This record gives sequence, structure tokens and C-alpha cells, in this order.
Amino acid sequence: MLLNYIWIALILLAIVFGIIQCLCFGQTDIFNEILNSTFASAKTGFEISIGLTGVLSLWMGIMKIGEKAGVINQMSRVVSPFFTRIFPELPKGHPAFGSILMNISATMLGIDNAATPLGLQAMREMQESNPDKTKASNSMIMFLVLVTSGLTLVPVSIMTYRAQLGAANPADVFLPILLATYFAAMAGLISVAIAQKINLLNKVVLGTLGGLTLFVALILWAASVFPQEVVSRWSGILAAVLLLGVIVWFVLAGAVRKINVYDAFIDGAKDGFKTAVGIIPYLIAILVAVGMFRASGGMDMLVKGMAWIFALMGLNTDFVPALPTALMRPLSGSGARGLMVDAMVQYGADSFVGRLVSIVQGSTDTTFYILAVYFGSVNIKNTRYAVACGLFADFIGILAAILLGYLFFY
Repeated sequence: MLLNYIWIALILLAIVFGIIQCLCFGQTDIFNEILNSTFASAKTGFEISIGLTGVLSLWMGIMKIGEKAGVINQMSRVVSPFFTRIFPELPKGHPAFGSILMNISATMLGIDNAATPLGLQAMREMQESNPDKTKASNSMIMFLVLVTSGLTLVPVSIMTYRAQLGAANPADVFLPILLATYFAAMAGLISVAIAQKINLLNKVVLGTLGGLTLFVALILWAASVFPQEVVSRWSGILAAVLLLGVIVWFVLAGAVRKINVYDAFIDGAKDGFKTAVGIIPYLIAILVAVGMFRASGGMDMLVKGMAWIFALMGLNTDFVPALPTALMRPLSGSGARGLMVDAMVQYGADSFVGRLVSIVQGSTDTTFYILAVYFGSVNIKNTRYAVACGLFADFIGILAAILLGYLFFY
């Protein structure tokens, strides 16, 4: 329901800002720009969905092999003690646990192309046990908020952009990004746990989160000891080994169990194709609203107004040029990426703003895109408080990014 109100608000605000631009600033072509943005955004949404078709077909085919070979059930049993506490609706050994684990692992390694189909597979498996097929279950909301927090251990793509734009040390933002996204993930987990009255103060949850914290600390230690080139190279190797290892593992397990691996893959790939097609309306809807709001100049006006307010409060406003990236991040991944690159080009990759936009970009994920794609794949209409908790995690991640930017680079 909240997503519905936000979608309407973005469109109405786009029209209002367009009128302001036209009457107050003489931009008579503003409505043509807003109209053109709707066509461009609709085209982009379709192209993204079609682009996902191949990846979804591949990974859902692989997941189907793993499911029939019993590998997914084995993985579910391993993570069941922790997941049954943060996903209390799902019974022990639920097949979604394996998909959730693989999705989170791929996200942490920055493998977005693999994370999305694995996440959609998890949503489909949770939907099977959802009593109300149009309403998001508690488990779906917990999973979606964890996904939108975007916990990433190695932000390879951001470091690559910084290298291309001339940063002396592209990895100098690695530590603050890791800390910011970790805070976002913890904020998302705690906010949903409070809403669902989940007790996080038990040995299993505290032990798992403590282990994750230790793992993050080890990554930070390695990043501080080894040069950026070594970190980037080994992160790429680790990602490739993980993906290829999963494929080989599932295929060999299927062969050992004497299932028809090829037919299993085809069955899963067909489901992947259907899922990709089903996403198109939901993705186009959110991208069109975001595109209209951006084309109307509403985003620019909002940033300038916030800068004026911060100046009145006597706060340092050097972070304001990074706000467009921060505000765009929950709405559009490609839009935020473009704004990040634009800021680095304008101010310099090694400037305070250049580093800050990099931290902001890596602090969280594209909340509305993820909600539209994941919920759209299983035809969920009522998202309940998923948007609110997701945006809260975004807010904490972005706030942490700004504070860490000042702490590390100002």
C-alpha cells in the first residue's frame, strides 16, 4: 500500500515541479522532457527485464538441478538454526533457506547478476507457503529488507569506476563503504525484528552475527595489509570460483543422484523466462515515476532546499553535492551511478565529494527497484511495512556514509 502512495506522489510531484519550472523559471519545454522521460523509462524497464531473461533462465535452471538433487535441502539444514530465528514463519529445512543463503552470499561478493535470480527463486519458494498470495509475508519482508540493505564485502564496481576516473588509490573508500553497508544491514534486521517481535538476543543469532562481524573484521585487516590491485584481483577470483563451483557442484550432485540434469535445467529455465516477463509491468511502473520526478527538476530543487536548511542550522554543507546520489540511490541504481560518476568528474575522484559519493553509492541498494522486481515476480500487491523498513535501512546507511566520509576524508 505504501508503495502505491509513493508511486502516486512521485507522479504528482513531477507535475507540480514541472509547473513551477515553467511558470517561475520559463522552462517551457519541461513538460516535453517529463513526457519523454516516461517513454525512455518504460523502454529502460523493458530492456532491463529482457536483459534479466538470460541470467534468470540460467540460474533458475541451475537451482532446479540443485533442488532435484537435494543440494538445496542440505544447504537449508545447515543455515536452519539461524534462519528459523529470523524467519520464524518458515519451518526448519524450508527450501527457501538455501536460496536466501546463496542470494546473500552473492550480494556480499558483489555478484548482482547471480544474486537477483537467486533472490527471485527464494521469493517463489516463500510464496508457496504464503497463506495470502497477494500480501507480503513476514519472511518476505525480512528477506527483502536484508537484500535492500545491500551488504557488500568487496565493492569492486565502485573501485573500478574510481580507477577509471583517475583516483590515486581507488580502494581508499573500501573501509567506509564496508562499515556503512554493515550499519545499514544491521538497521534493517533490527527494524524488521522489532516490527515482527523477533527476539534477537539468543545464542544462535548473537553467535552468527558475531561471526559475521569477525569475518568483516578479517576482510578489513586484509584490505589494510594488501594493495588494492591484489584485493580486487582476489575478489574477482573468489566470485568466479564461487559461481563455477556452485554450477559444478549442482550438476555433479544431480549426476550422482541419477536425475535427468538436462531436463531439470530446462524446467528451471522456463520458470526463469516466465519470471522475467512477469517483472516487466512492475519495473516499468516504478522507473516511469522516478524518471518523471527527476526530469521535472524535483530532485534538484529538493537538494537545494536541503542545503539551505542545513546552512541555516549552521552545519557544514560540503556534503550537499553528494545528496543527489544519496536521494537517487533508493530509487534508481543506474541513476545513482550516473550521478556518482558525474560528481567525481565535476569535483575529482579524490576530492571529498568524489570519495563521499562513492561511499554513499556502496552504502545500500536500490530499494524501490528491488521491491518492484522481487514482489512483482510473485504478484504481491500489499507490501505492508517493507518499504518503510527498507527506507529506514537506507537512511541509516546513507547517514553512516556521510559521517564516515567526514571521519575518513575531511
